[in-house]
Amino acid sequence: MTRNWRRATRLVHGGSERTPWGETSEALLLTSGFVYERAEIAEARFAGRAEGYTYSRLANPTVRMFERRMAQLEGSEEAAATASGMAALTAVLMASLCAGDRVVAARLLFGSTLWLLTELLPRFGVQVELVDATSEDAWARALERPARLVLFETPGNPTLEIVDIRTVAERAHAAGALVVVDNVLATPILQHPLEHGADVVVYSATKHIDGQGRCLGGVICCSESFRKDVLLPWLRHAGPVLSPFNAWVLLKGLETLELRVRRATATAETLARFLADHPRVEAVLYPGLAHHPGHDIARLQMEAPGPVLAFRTGGGKARAFEVLDRLRLFRISNNLGDAKSLATHPATTTHQRLSAEERAQLGITDDLIRLSVGLEDPEDLLEDLAEALR
Repeated sequence: MTRNWRRATRLVHGGSERTPWGETSEALLLTSGFVYERAEIAEARFAGRAEGYTYSRLANPTVRMFERRMAQLEGSEEAAATASGMAALTAVLMASLCAGDRVVAARLLFGSTLWLLTELLPRFGVQVELVDATSEDAWARALERPARLVLFETPGNPTLEIVDIRTVAERAHAAGALVVVDNVLATPILQHPLEHGADVVVYSATKHIDGQGRCLGGVICCSESFRKDVLLPWLRHAGPVLSPFNAWVLLKGLETLELRVRRATATAETLARFLADHPRVEAVLYPGLAHHPGHDIARLQMEAPGPVLAFRTGGGKARAFEVLDRLRLFRISNNLGDAKSLATHPATTTHQRLSAEERAQLGITDDLIRLSVGLEDPEDLLEDLAEALR
C-alpha cells in the first residue's frame, strides 16, 4: 500500500507502527533494552532466528520508524540512522574502506568531512584524491584508475557549487567505485541523487529534517545489502547510533519538511534576486540565478534551487563582519536548515581550519557570507539585509 503513497503522505505516515494502545503520534520507546518471556526467545533473537528487539544500540522501534520513513522518502531500499551527520558519513567511509583502497572526492566539502579524508583515512592506508568537482575533465582524469569510493556534495557547502551527479556516477561506476552523495543542502525534497545514479545518500538530519534547532541526527539511505552487510556491523560494534528520543523528534520534523523547505526556498529566491541587484554586493552564489555556473545542471537534477545561498560583500573580513553584526533577524550561527534565518562567515567558522590558500582555491573568500533562509516573512528579511548593507 505504501508504495502508492505520494511524497506528502509518506512524510506523515511512512514507516509508522502503533502499539496496542493505538496512539495517534508515533510512540517514543525510550528504552535501552528489552525483556523476553522465555530464555529460548532471547537465544533465538540473538541468533537471528526470530524477529524482535534486543538492545537499542542494535535496533530500536522508534529509530526503525524514522529509518523506514526516510527510505520511503528517498526511494531507497533501506536506511540507517546515526547520532549525527558526521557519524553517518564516518560510518559509510570506515565500513566501506580498507587499507590500499582509493577514494576520489570533491575538493569543496564541509570542513569535518575534509578532515576525515585528508587526516583520518590516510592513517589507515587509504589513498585520497581531491578534485575540482565542477570539472568533468578532472573527474575523468581521476577515475581513469580504479577507485573504491567517490564522494561529493551538491550543492556544495558553502559556495553552492553544483556537481553533475549522473555524469560523475557513470564515470565512478566504470572505475568500480561506490558513489556517495551528501545531499544536505538540497534536502530529500528538492533532489533525489539515487535517481541520477548515486548508490548512497547521506544527510545531517540535524539540518532541515529536524529544521528547528532541537537535536542532532544523521541518516544513510542505501540498498538493503549495503545496510545489512556493510553498515550494520560497524554501527552495532562502534555504536554511533541515533537515540530514540532524537529519532522521535526527527519523525515529527519530517511531517512538515516539504512545507518548510518549499517556503524557505521561495524566500531564498527572492533574497538572491535582491542581493544580485544590490550595489554594495560584489557577487551572489545561488544556483537559482541564471549567471550561476551550475544553473543549467541544477535545473536538470533539482526541483528547486534550495533555501541556502551565499554572497560576497567586498572589503574582506572587516566588511563581512560589519554586515553580520548589523543583522537583526538573521542570527550569526554556524548551523543551517533552521526555521530561523541564520548567517555564517565560513572562513572563520566551518572552514577556518583550512589554510588561506586552500580557502582561496575553493572560493571561500574572507568577504563571503552564507545565508540559511528560514520561515520569517520575506519582507522582514529583505529589510534586515537592506539595513545591514547600508
